[in-house]
Amino acid sequence: MFRRIREDIQAVFDNDPAARNWFEVVFTYSGLHAIWAHRIAHWFYRHHLYTVARIISQLSRFFTGIEIHPGARLGRRLFIDHGMGVVIGETCEIGDDVIIFQGVTLGGTGKEKGKRHPTIGNHVVISSGAKVLGSFTVGDYSRIGANAVVLKEVPPNSTVVGIPGRVVRLNGERVGPLDHGKVKDPVLEMIKELQAKIEDLQQEIDHLRKQNSQVHVDKGYESQAHHGDDRAPNAPNEQNGKGNEDGGSKSNDDQDL
Repeated sequence: MFRRIREDIQAVFDNDPAARNWFEVVFTYSGLHAIWAHRIAHWFYRHHLYTVARIISQLSRFFTGIEIHPGARLGRRLFIDHGMGVVIGETCEIGDDVIIFQGVTLGGTGKEKGKRHPTIGNHVVISSGAKVLGSFTVGDYSRIGANAVVLKEVPPNSTVVGIPGRVVRLNGERVGPLDHGKVKDPVLEMIKELQAKIEDLQQEIDHLRKQNSQVHVDKGYESQAHHGDDRAPNAPNEQNGKGNEDGGSKSNDDQDL
């Protein structure tokens, strides 16, 4: 028991750079208080004293702002940072070394009995406001982005962002568990890809327009040259025609004379 308490306190120091000393952590960290209260409530829950367990959990919720159902199973070294608004459902299972931020919901999607809440693997980070809803597994070393809504299974070593949640692989690159700035947005990445394709298409259109305009210019030169060739043989004939007319008029004058 005391070993678990020491692990809980050490988890705070490992994950929160604002933690200064043991006294401050023990008396001021609501996430730690909620975890300790849950262990007491869970003991009563396992011994079928459900009402007592729920009273303890509701008292913990009143003082900490964190609601953990007495039936939930929490792993070792769980760290709930800030914690206000965190909800963990009855059949939820959480692995070791998990980090949960404020506003997270680990809930169900229906009214069915039995397993209806998610199973969180080891070394998972669930960022602020994320909702993980349903009976499925979030793999080890995965990261859930802020405000993501996860509705299906998440493979290990992956990152999920967006609504609904989409898996984003970071090219095998592992980032620090608290480095939220490196979480990629798949919507933004898709917009960038579409923008690049639009630019490529615009370049192709410009190239085709240049080719088309050059073809028209070449055809214009050819038509002018063709008309020039047609006019050249007709010139002597026109001159001959004029000569014939002059000759005819002269002959008529001679006859008159």
